Amino acid sequence: MRLEEIQIEIIRSRRKTMALEITPQCAVRVRAPLGMPEEEIRRFVQEKSDWILKHLAVMEKKAGELKEIRPMSAEELEALADRACQVIPERVRYFAPKVGVDYGMITIRNQKTRWGSCSARGNLNFNCLLMLAPSEVIDYVVVHELCHRKELNHSPRFWAEVARVLPDYKRQERWLKENGKRLMARNVK
Repeated sequence: MRLEEIQIEIIRSRRKTMALEITPQCAVRVRAPLGMPEEEIRRFVQEKSDWILKHLAVMEKKAGELKEIRPMSAEELEALADRACQVIPERVRYFAPKVGVDYGMITIRNQKTRWGSCSARGNLNFNCLLMLAPSEVIDYVVVHELCHRKELNHSPRFWAEVARVLPDYKRQERWLKENGKRLMARNVK
């Protein structure tokens, strides 16, 4: 692959510096200041060509690996959801007092992009595919969502609360980042 063959999207905004991003569609996005000349943006992209090509190759390889993963059948997903209905509420009951919060309904879903969510009313949603992850990762997602009962954002106060309950949460967060797409690929197509 050559840089000339790659789709490059330029997004201008009120920023002072340029930034590169490789999108999930294996395209290159450049964020640039409003008045930055196009030739300066192109020069920046050219200077970063080694980095761009390296990261595109990694993403294309990962995308190829994901295509080879066998999706679960509807029956397998139903069994996973049944197991999640037993395991996850138990973990929520365990961690809610440690976080110091109450909660509303717990719903288990087969979601395509999220591991969990918390509504403003305190209802918790969890992805049944969590059952494919290690128990520490399940606990991390449970604590993450329960901490949203205190902070409905990802502010430093939110992360401090997560760390108070799970001091090593970054390890589980990293596991999800490294392995989560493979688990999500098991979802029914």
